[in-house]
Amino acid sequence: MKLTQAQKGEITAQLTARFTRSGSIYVTDFTGLAVKNMTALRRQLRAVGGEYLVVKNTLALRAIQAASKNGLEDVLAGPTGLVFVTADPIAPAKILAEFQKAFQRPTVKAAWLDGRRVGAEEVKRLATLPPRDQLLGQVAGALQAPLAGFVGALNGLLYQMVGALEALREQKSGTGMPSTT
Repeated sequence: MKLTQAQKGEITAQLTARFTRSGSIYVTDFTGLAVKNMTALRRQLRAVGGEYLVVKNTLALRAIQAASKNGLEDVLAGPTGLVFVTADPIAPAKILAEFQKAFQRPTVKAAWLDGRRVGAEEVKRLATLPPRDQLLGQVAGALQAPLAGFVGALNGLLYQMVGALEALREQKSGTGMPSTT
């Protein structure tokens, strides 16, 4: 079906809006992915804040230029699917990696993360990171350990001071022997 100029303009405007509001964008090649698998992929990506769209390369190129997300132009060749992510970028990378293991598709060509282009290898490494909650837990644990040691040291000093004061009190009371209570 041939698109009219008005339709192309509308699609480009919608793509530009998606490029603008998305913090992360994955460019994939979906060749050979069955329709039922594509539907499952879309469903899983939607559950983690992602959106999978099959786009015409020329329209995507115009939208990238309009949104000033330059750097992905060279990967817009052949069948192209874009994953737009507004939330955590790690979860969609994990889903794409799982699908590639299971079905050998889609292959990630490149991605736009944190204002810069990253290659397929970096996306694979990103997919191996633990979930965001686990990373935050690890950071909290790393911060908690020194603080717990500091509190323990202060507590030990407090007990030593209480012991010294107790001995001083016993000495002043004239018994000369510390009490065992």
